[in-house]
Amino acid sequence: MTDGITGEQYRAAMRRHPAGVVIVTLDAGSGPVGFTATSFASLSLDPPLVSFNIADTSSSIDALRGAGSLVIHLLGEHQRHLAQRFSRSAEERFRDVSLWNRLESGEPVLHGTPIWLRTTVHQLIPAGDHTLVIGLVTRVHDEDDAEAAASPLLYHDGRYHRPTPLDE
Repeated sequence: MTDGITGEQYRAAMRRHPAGVVIVTLDAGSGPVGFTATSFASLSLDPPLVSFNIADTSSSIDALRGAGSLVIHLLGEHQRHLAQRFSRSAEERFRDVSLWNRLESGEPVLHGTPIWLRTTVHQLIPAGDHTLVIGLVTRVHDEDDAEAAASPLLYHDGRYHRPTPLDE
């Protein structure tokens, strides 16, 4: 690492910053691919752009580079099991076919996700040991079920959390 800090120092500092948890799914032609990400962010309103990072060493990077579109699932606290599943080996992620199906455009979509965004891959930008993915949002699914949409799943200091309101 540059400027006298180590990778471990940087990682320890970033673990202190909470993040929402998303799962990205896609199919570049050789079957469904998916992974968990905590670097998701809204980027632009006009046009509607979002972003996330993926490690260049990820088992999903080649499929992502070949995909024209993908789905970003903003997980609810009730979906911790999916976040854990998509953080494990690639072979396990889509094994349970009761957890997902496909959109008419072909991308895998996970059942019970409060909000998901279908995006086209707008830009891939190399950034250090990761690739910054910028997606143009072409469809928004917002779950009407109040229970499913109740609380987002958060990740902080190596563990999953649910938010607790401070102002009530």
